[in-house]
Amino acid sequence: MVQSKEKIIRRIKKNHTWLSMISFLTITAFSFMIVMIFIILLSDYLMRSKLTSEYEAISYMAKIYEKSGHDISEEALFKTLDNEGRPYRIKTSDGAIIHENGVISCKEEQSLNTYTLSMTKIQTFPDKDNYFSVDSDGDTKFNYRHALKVFFQTDFFKRESEILLNRNLADEHFFNDDEHMQKFAQNLLQFPIWFSLDVKGGEEKFLAKAYFKINGTDLTIFISFIIFLILLAIIIFFILMIKLISDIKNQRKSMNLLFKDMATNGHNLMWFLYKGQKILRSGKNSRNQYAVVNMAFLKYTNFCTCHSVKEGEGLLRDFYKMIESSLEYGEIVSHSTASNYAILLRCPDMDSVKSRVLNLIRTLENTRSDHTFRFHAGIDFIDTAKNKRGKIIRRKKVDLELEYNNACTANTVIADKAESGIAVFDKDMIEEQKWLDLVQEEQQSALENEEFLVYYQPKYNPSTNELSGAEALIRWKSPKHGFIQPGKFIPIFEKSGFITEIDHYMLKHVSKDVRRWHDEGMNCVPISVNISRAHFIENNLAEQIRDTVDDAGAPRNLIEIELTESAFFDDKKLLISTISKLKDYGFAVSLDDFGSGFSSLNSLKDMPLDVLKIDAEFFRGESADTRGKVVVSETIRLAKSLNMKTVAEGIEAKDQVLFLAEQGCDMIQGFYFAKPMPKDEFEDRMKNPSAEDSTKDEKTDKAESEKVTIDSDKLSKDGSTDDSNQSTDGN
Repeated sequence: MVQSKEKIIRRIKKNHTWLSMISFLTITAFSFMIVMIFIILLSDYLMRSKLTSEYEAISYMAKIYEKSGHDISEEALFKTLDNEGRPYRIKTSDGAIIHENGVISCKEEQSLNTYTLSMTKIQTFPDKDNYFSVDSDGDTKFNYRHALKVFFQTDFFKRESEILLNRNLADEHFFNDDEHMQKFAQNLLQFPIWFSLDVKGGEEKFLAKAYFKINGTDLTIFISFIIFLILLAIIIFFILMIKLISDIKNQRKSMNLLFKDMATNGHNLMWFLYKGQKILRSGKNSRNQYAVVNMAFLKYTNFCTCHSVKEGEGLLRDFYKMIESSLEYGEIVSHSTASNYAILLRCPDMDSVKSRVLNLIRTLENTRSDHTFRFHAGIDFIDTAKNKRGKIIRRKKVDLELEYNNACTANTVIADKAESGIAVFDKDMIEEQKWLDLVQEEQQSALENEEFLVYYQPKYNPSTNELSGAEALIRWKSPKHGFIQPGKFIPIFEKSGFITEIDHYMLKHVSKDVRRWHDEGMNCVPISVNISRAHFIENNLAEQIRDTVDDAGAPRNLIEIELTESAFFDDKKLLISTISKLKDYGFAVSLDDFGSGFSSLNSLKDMPLDVLKIDAEFFRGESADTRGKVVVSETIRLAKSLNMKTVAEGIEAKDQVLFLAEQGCDMIQGFYFAKPMPKDEFEDRMKNPSAEDSTKDEKTDKAESEKVTIDSDKLSKDGSTDDSNQSTDGN
């Protein structure tokens, strides 16, 4: 996801900055090209117009010479041509000179090819000053650089420059000086070129000197037009520059808005992932070790409820500033979610990380003297990257989002703890998360394919060893993963809410089994079915249970509804109403895990229960034979006083059975008599209701008890527990 966010950031930068820069450069270059093209075109037009008038004058001279007859002498003809004041030469086609006038400075050995004027191609030659040249395409071109060089060296330029320096341009007489302006309007510059025209049918050539003349008016128009174009280009340049600067500012504003956290006025998680990834992948940081921390402020919602959201956000800002002030160079922090912070720390080893995080938590806990806060921190350590030879290299493939997710995963391990603490991520957590995802992905299909099996754990009367009841427990037999113990999937179902689907599934299948056993005339005993705490928020829960049992045709008195003590922490009024309805419908209601919580006596006082299941923990631990027995005996006595039956869970030894029989316990559920079993095995138990192991001698009983304990420990290591104390909801 970091890559997708980086794409978004790059897209924002490109859209605002690069597009404007490209547009700026393109339009600037285009404007410069337009200016140059206009200058070239204007120069070419000006030169052609000037040379065309010169060509017409020389052509007129050539026509005079060509049309002269016997009525005029040769001397008079040449005198007429000489009076034009233009140097010229007349020669035959083989090079013999007929006549010439003035200084002939033509370089006839360097032909300029042809020049097109007035739709006529004219042979041209350069003057010794080389104001014209021939380009690679053979066209005649004016030599601007040479012309300017000559111009700056002329007496005219030096004289006019001195006048301009000595006179005030603001003086109105400067431009009203007719004599000066007339001089300025006269030929300012003239650049010679020689035209060669064929006369006498091509037998002779008329070579005359033409002038490319620039006067003050021409120069003023030319310069004014160039200045206009340059000013236009400058205006366009500055407009684009302003637009570019504006776009850069807008881009920075967009980036700041994208990276800003509104609650703390600091940085958000996107900035953390973007900036942190750059830090981790930088070559100069390749030798540094880092830790990613997910710092969670506990009970933030409660604080806002007791105070206000505004004060809560102020507290978040204070925490942010305190964390930020504790960081060193190259370390960053951001506010990631409602009450969580993402921190990137540089550290030499894990011990130093733990020490820094714990010190930071202690500082945050005492932010206010009148209130103590609690924090959880999940840590993921990022070591240096090395190649196959063990050499440290850049972390090119590091994914900070994955590392931060690992830190968040570590934080979930201590999520149920009320006190501050830290947890370090390890690879086992990845496997747990993979299993969590797999279960949630396959749970619905498993339900539809009826991969869940109903197991029954019998309950026996300790005085008569007779079968008196059973508890329905769930197992998962997956075609892909084999037999899965409840401890591997029930807690996941409880957290996801899928446990309610399991409750309906179990109740329906148990009701069908009970109906069949009853119809076949078996010695049916009441079967307890666990109903999750999550179900007791439904107003019509009692009606749902009634309809499910009735649809299957099972007798209601053979179905016992079992609920856990944790259900009493929810809507107590609704819970009492549901229990009362169930009893009115003919169902027995039992309380599981009595003694495992803190509201047990209140539960007995307020709830119209039928059966009390004593938690297995009373029979374990160092004080089980002393104080535990006192509590159990008094609990049994209290239940009898309230007309309730008692069931002892998790019984594994004969001395426990004898003690419970002596105290008048109604039923025992545990490995001593039977473990949870498939439906067909339980049917055999109903056909032979007496417990076979009730006559064991002490030696055999002790060995069996040890075996059962070992098996129970093994199940616990595999992720499951004793089925009589399987989970918070008993499934």
